[in-house]
Amino acid sequence: MSHHQRDQYAKNDDLSGTKDHALIYIEDLLCGVPPTPPKRSIFRVRHLMRKANEKAYEPEILVVGPYHYGSDKFKYMEEQKMRYVQRLLKRRNEGSVDRYMPILREMEQRARDCYAETIDLSHEKFLAMMLIDGCFLVELFRKFRMEELRDEDDPLMEADWIRCCLQRDLLLLENQIPFFVLNELYDLTKGPKEPSELINVATWYFDFRPRDLSQNATLRRTLRESKHLLHLMHACWTSGLPSRPSRTQMTEENFAFVSSITELRESGVRLKAVQGQGRHEMDIKFNNGILEIPVFTVQDHTESRLRNLIAYEQHRQGGDVNYFTDYVTFMDCLINSSKDVERLCRKGITKNYLGDNEVVAQMFNKMGDYITLSNFYYFDIFKNVNAHCKRKTNGWMAKLRREHLNSPWALLSISAATMLLLLTAAQTVFTIIK
Repeated sequence: MSHHQRDQYAKNDDLSGTKDHALIYIEDLLCGVPPTPPKRSIFRVRHLMRKANEKAYEPEILVVGPYHYGSDKFKYMEEQKMRYVQRLLKRRNEGSVDRYMPILREMEQRARDCYAETIDLSHEKFLAMMLIDGCFLVELFRKFRMEELRDEDDPLMEADWIRCCLQRDLLLLENQIPFFVLNELYDLTKGPKEPSELINVATWYFDFRPRDLSQNATLRRTLRESKHLLHLMHACWTSGLPSRPSRTQMTEENFAFVSSITELRESGVRLKAVQGQGRHEMDIKFNNGILEIPVFTVQDHTESRLRNLIAYEQHRQGGDVNYFTDYVTFMDCLINSSKDVERLCRKGITKNYLGDNEVVAQMFNKMGDYITLSNFYYFDIFKNVNAHCKRKTNGWMAKLRREHLNSPWALLSISAATMLLLLTAAQTVFTIIK
């Protein structure tokens, strides 16, 4: 259609008083665009990340929040939730939840705004979800901390396998409700002898309390302002880490990955396990050819936990340090095969409760798929390790140690040969002097 025809068509359209149907459709689409949303904090995992291991992001026994709401697979735990809420009301001599509803209604829109996707739940269902899930969680945490509040034969307290599964499910990115909702419900239901803050019972449940939580006011404030439980534990597990080792801008020109453990060994890099001594498990250091790696344990739920922590870092908005993303990237570089895992185990760096070294190798190799690196936390260590490997003398010395100094007998033989050589040289000098 020519410009003249389009202009004529528009003129006829205006004269007739009718609009082009395509124009109406486009205007409706544009009118339906919502305003720029506030910062979100609870996301669905990106398709490509999920595709690498879908089970790592899916609940096993417990659903919290709207993303997996209403699934028939979790009926048993839904009954346990209702039972916990009933016990809570009974303990507080409350026959109804009417005291909580005005506060929940005030928080509803703020809570909906935390989710990256529009939540297709009615007003009533969303409020019911917040109340039941929220009260269940604060009860679960306080019962675990305070044995006197437990009921007899409570399977959530007695069965270790259930607790392990609950801990796993409560740290899934898609399985969250806003932390401010939990805080409010905890304060509303708190007894006189209970810990003053939710963070005290929540971190206790996950078997991790930062050492200086009671004295560190800044850390307590940071934890209180958590977006959800996964964010809370992310903040706990990264608290105490040294400040970023490098402020150098990472570019393609100045950044290079390190080699695997097998290759580093040939270049004279040695491994050392570090445990205790106030060292954080992600606080890796490299000094004088020795790569110090804190001990880490691999169990059944390790991959799920790491994947969800990485997913949180990859989805969140802001320029914070991606500690777990960078740590897994480091380990992915070091581990290329089961032999690399075997060396880590032999050095005491890895405790492999999965049994199969190949499974651990594949776990780390796949966790790095479809992630983005930015301002890499271990940039300086990579740079220093690579510089060490480029020095040929380090490779020669490593070869000497492997081939000639790898046993006491070899060392003794070389010492004896050296001594014999020195004695021969001394005898020759004395003969010349005479």
